[in-house]
Amino acid sequence: MDTILLTCEEKMEKTLVALDGNFATVRAGRANPSILDRIQVEYYGCPTPLNQMASISVPEPRLLQIQPYDASTLKEIEKAINTSDIGINPNNDGRVIRLVFPPLTEERRRELAKDVRKMAEDGKVAIRSIRRDGIEKIKAMRKANEITEDDQAAGEKDMQDLTDKFCKKIDVAAEKKEKEILEI
Repeated sequence: MDTILLTCEEKMEKTLVALDGNFATVRAGRANPSILDRIQVEYYGCPTPLNQMASISVPEPRLLQIQPYDASTLKEIEKAINTSDIGINPNNDGRVIRLVFPPLTEERRRELAKDVRKMAEDGKVAIRSIRRDGIEKIKAMRKANEITEDDQAAGEKDMQDLTDKFCKKIDVAAEKKEKEILEI
């Protein structure tokens, strides 16, 4: 039963890491290179992550600078940024691409905060799904007479405690991200 709990805890930890990655892609008015993590650039017919094709720096709080390793890919990088959903037009000077982050309007901040809450709820749903799978495995062990009823009850309680712990972590992370968005 301990292996079931450990496996579920590892899955919940991975869910939390993925959620943190999703939170990082939310544009909070500051330039953050992780916003570009999901952008794929067509490079010799193969989609390649942007961060593998260029160095990305933050020279100012509202500016990202993208310096391609291969200058011939500048147009493809600019095209990939334009077709992405980040909502910022790239400025290409022939050597580097600059992304200027405009200040967020109050309405846009509320939208982003709502998106963060939805991401957090999706994360909690994933955690609860892991809990459900773990409890099903514990019940299967009980059915196979591998554990007693008391062990089953203790295992289900431990699984619920683990779920509560990770849901609390999600709430804290979401609250922190919302605060970051709304206080800029």
